[in-house]
Parts: sequence; structure tokens; C-alpha cells
Amino acid sequence: MADKIIYIDRETGKEITENVPGGKALRFMYHNAFGKLGLHAVIKRKLLSGMAGRYMDAKRSRRHIAPFLEKHQLDLSDYVVPQEGFRTFNDFFYRKVKPGARPIGEGLVSPADGKVVAFQRIEENTKFFIKGFEFSPIDFLKDKKLAHHYHGGAMVIVRLAPVDYHRFHFPAAGKAGKSVLIKGKYYSVSPIALKNSLKIFVQNIREYCLLETAEFGKVIISEVGATMVGSIVQTYEPDSMVDKGQEKGYFAFGGSTVVLLFEPGKVILDQDLLDNSARGIEMQVKMGARIGMPG
Repeated sequence: MADKIIYIDRETGKEITENVPGGKALRFMYHNAFGKLGLHAVIKRKLLSGMAGRYMDAKRSRRHIAPFLEKHQLDLSDYVVPQEGFRTFNDFFYRKVKPGARPIGEGLVSPADGKVVAFQRIEENTKFFIKGFEFSPIDFLKDKKLAHHYHGGAMVIVRLAPVDYHRFHFPAAGKAGKSVLIKGKYYSVSPIALKNSLKIFVQNIREYCLLETAEFGKVIISEVGATMVGSIVQTYEPDSMVDKGQEKGYFAFGGSTVVLLFEPGKVILDQDLLDNSARGIEMQVKMGARIGMPG
């Protein structure tokens, strides 16, 4: 990806230049030798993200909501806004959408609002990310037996920016297993930080669960934490049957990512997503929009 971050709004087809919060600082930290010293010493560690999370849960953080809305020209008409207003910045950050604001499409649907890249085979990710690191399901899941089923399968990455809706949902109906936590660091998942490779995804803290479906086989749903992400909160009931589009959980303050992994031959991802990913371009997709059909 170039320094100028371009994505396509799937609904309008328009190319949009993304305003990456803290873009200059991120370029310094991730692509400058001196900046990397601070990154490894402080930024990637839990302390900073934990402090940010606690502040965003404090009542005094609500003063940041109005400036945030104004800066990003954020329209709240799709969201549930309490009559007394949001109590804290995090209360605003993981706001809920109004019923019907995210229609659930046919087939496999996006688990979240965000910028999507998709690969029919995991190994094809070097079409989007600069070569130099081979993404491995074993490294990502830390479970050799489970990861074996996903070699050669499809992968979808949904990157959530701070302005996005930060609740995530099930992309298909099925039985959802328990959430497994993998401890890790807190690197940023902004497009600037991800410029070099997918290595950050096997370094950052993350959780995953196995969704057993009739149409798409056993789907891995993983939430990846990042710098300033206070926490990943699961709201579903483990080992229960879930509906497509049902809420799974939410991220507290910060940019974050949802990763989907599929067994080989179980899904045919939508061609527009594949074509743009091959060009190195993300597509803005809303939760509930179709992203694939059964293989």
C-alpha cells in the first residue's frame, strides 16, 4: 500500500482517501529507525493501551465526543443515542446501530463495518501486502492441529478505523464455540503500520472462536487487538446456536480488526473484493453486506 491510503466505498463505487488518525506519527514509528525505538519500548506494550482504555471509560472522556464528531463529520442517524447522551467516550465508541440499519444479506456476510481485503487462498495475501512475511494459520492460531484445516483456504480481513461502528457480528448461522485468548502485543493495525506485511496479526493480542456452519464449514472468527484498544468484549453465549448477523461482541476504544479463515473449498468470495484486493485496494463494506457464497 502506498503512503496515500485509498479505499473504495462499495456502495457508491467511489475512491476515497482515508484520513488516518495520527498518520504522521505512525509513519515515524513504523518506518523510521528512531521511531521504532519508541514503538518497541512503549507503544506495543499493554500499559499504554490499558491507560488509554481506563481514561475512555471515565466520565471526563465524554468531552472528546463532540470534537471527534465534528472532525470526522460523523453522522449518528444509524445509531442508538441515549436521550441523556453518551456517558463516556467508550460508551459512544461501541454504540449500537438501530434495528434495521444494517440489513443482513444472503450468503456469507461481513462481520463488521470496515475496510475489507479478501483472498480466495491465504497464500495470495502478498498481492496486497508487501512480500517478506508469510502469513501462517499455525502462527496465527497457535494450534497446529486446528490450523491444518485452513491451509489453502480463504481469508477475509475487516479493518475497523476509529470512526467505524465497533461491534462485530456472526457472518453466518451455526454453533459458536468458546472464545480462545492468545496473548500478544499492541501494535497498531492502521494501514500505515500494516504496510510491510501481515506479521502484526501474529504478534498482537487476539481471540478466536470456531463457528460450525452448514453452508461454510468450520469458520474461524478472530478479533485482533491493537494500540489503544482497551479490550475485546465477547457478548455471545459460548457453545450456543447463533443467527447470521447476531452480535458477537465489541471493541473498546482504538482501531481493530476481524479476521475470518475458511477451510479450502467452503466459500467463494465475492469477485469485486478479490479483484480490488489483488490491486492492493481495500473496500469499505458495512456489517451484514454479502461478501461470499457457499463453495
